[in-house]
Formats: sequence, structure tokens, C-alpha cells
Amino acid sequence: MSQVWKEYQEKNKDRFLEEMLELLRIPSVSARSEHKSDMIKCAEAIKDALLASGCDKAQVMETGGHPVVYGEKIIDPNKPTVLVYGHYDVQPVEPLELWHTPPFQPTIIDGKIYARGSADDKGQFYMHLKALETMVNTNTMCTNIKFIIEGEEEVGSPQPGKICCGQQGSLEGRCDPHQ
Repeated sequence: MSQVWKEYQEKNKDRFLEEMLELLRIPSVSARSEHKSDMIKCAEAIKDALLASGCDKAQVMETGGHPVVYGEKIIDPNKPTVLVYGHYDVQPVEPLELWHTPPFQPTIIDGKIYARGSADDKGQFYMHLKALETMVNTNTMCTNIKFIIEGEEEVGSPQPGKICCGQQGSLEGRCDPHQ
């Protein structure tokens, strides 16, 4: 199985990288009101990436703050379900003079990507999306998977719990740990 994964990843690595760099270019700074439209743009881009990666369902859920993105791939309701949590918001970039490269213009130096959010957390959850895509396209999915990618982790995550348990919006009863 790992050989088929390696082949798929090798064949698609340039596309994977370019897609991640595009995500890193979005200045999704949750703590700054001037980035509200960037937060929405980033949430929509993640929804599109979830669908392109193989989720059967993905949606941007409005909150009292920044949107939460939910996606799922259910192959068999009787199989275990893996939950992937991530966040697309990033810290403010100031002081700018401490950056050696522009924070929202990803730069690759010695094989490392330098950009705000490259490790915390856009790069991290993006890896999970590409793992899903790899499993879907190599017919190796063995569990269900659900994604919750939020936009307020850097400001204390006040909204996601409300959505998950139906206090605001709905994930259609998904507080049930057996779903």
C-alpha cells in the first residue's frame, strides 16, 4: 500500500506544493478586523480544497466570529471515524522588521517553507487534506474522516464548540460520539 501512496504523492508533489503556497498567501489574521474578508476567503478556499481532496460534503459555517469549515468523507457508517482538527487563522506579523522574507509571500530556502502559518497551522492541516486525497485516489481509505478547521484558534476559539453542539448553527447532531 505505501508504494502506491508514494507513487501518487510523487506524481502530484508539485501541485500539492503550489496549492499549499496559495493557501499561505492568504493573510488570515483573526485578531485584526481589516482581515475579515481574508478570513472568509481562506475558509472558502479550505472548503474547496476539502471537496477537491475527496470529501463528499464540505461547508463553511457562519459563526458569531470567523467561519468554521466542516468536511467529511464517510465510506461506511460502521467503520471508525477519524477527526482532524486544525485552524486557518494566524498571528499578526508585526514587527515586520524581524521577518527576513515577506510573511504572506511563501519563500522556500533549503527545502523549508517560510511564511506565516506554514507550520501553525495551515501546513499541518493541509498535510491531512493531501493524505485524504492520496487515500481516495489510491482506493486505500479504511476509516471515515471528518474535518473541523476553525478560524479563531489564535484568539481563544470561542465559536467552534457552540457549532459542534448545536448552540449556534448545526452539524446535524454530530455531538453524538458514535457518529
